[in-house]
Amino acid sequence: MGSQLYNMSPNVGSASFLELWSPYLMLLTMFLAILYFLITGPLRNRFANSAPATTKQKCLFVFALILFYTAEGSPISYFGHHYLFSLHMTEQSLLYYALPPVTLLAMPDWLLDKIFQPKLLKSILRFSTHPVLATLVFNTLFSFYHIPIIFDTVAGNNLWMMAFHVVLLVSAFAMWWPIVSPFSDKQQLSGLKKLTYIFANGVLITPACALIIFASNPLYHQYILGPQLFTNLDPFSDQRLGGIIMKLVQELVFGSVLAYVFYNWYREEKQEDMSMEQQT
Repeated sequence: MGSQLYNMSPNVGSASFLELWSPYLMLLTMFLAILYFLITGPLRNRFANSAPATTKQKCLFVFALILFYTAEGSPISYFGHHYLFSLHMTEQSLLYYALPPVTLLAMPDWLLDKIFQPKLLKSILRFSTHPVLATLVFNTLFSFYHIPIIFDTVAGNNLWMMAFHVVLLVSAFAMWWPIVSPFSDKQQLSGLKKLTYIFANGVLITPACALIIFASNPLYHQYILGPQLFTNLDPFSDQRLGGIIMKLVQELVFGSVLAYVFYNWYREEKQEDMSMEQQT
């Protein structure tokens, strides 16, 4: 245990409860939960004459809120921003690879249809979620963000970091939209195209992870100059661990979605073949 304990410098031990647990984000998370259950439950007829959210959708939305608060409101965010690059990459993995698909699967199609009912928003949605544009924008922004000089500049300014994270999160939702959009009959890709799209995203994110994992020296001054939390985890090892975490989470999520999409595509193709055989 001794090698894993904090090097308790004054800066490390001075974090307040507000900094570690962000009650403001906790309140926001609770507000979003109440709002969702009201709109998809007793108040839904004021927005659309539709069925309430299913139990599965409600559970997924709660899970999405847990992911959101864990990434942004828990000590993962605080220590990831100030001390450990590996925790920073854990936060990003949750935000960009786990949160968007879970959230989209939790949304009834009529709710999103109501949100994007204005023509301008609908046009923006259609343009920003085009598969080629969506995957290029997200992966380019993600790779761009992890160029050392850009990362250190953004990390040194809380407002810039917050803005960049919002842009990345929005682009992540756009990237996931062609795969898990609730509008399955209009804006999702077909089976084989989904497989190609997921594979392309896995390939495009690889250079950014490889840059971090296989770098010959520490890249980010934010963590090189900061205090170390663990005596056996120097900034270089922490950097590599962060790249590995990001790549593993990305592979796990994309691999799971790939298997699910392939299974559904195979089942649909088999059902179509059986229907044609019965007709003949």
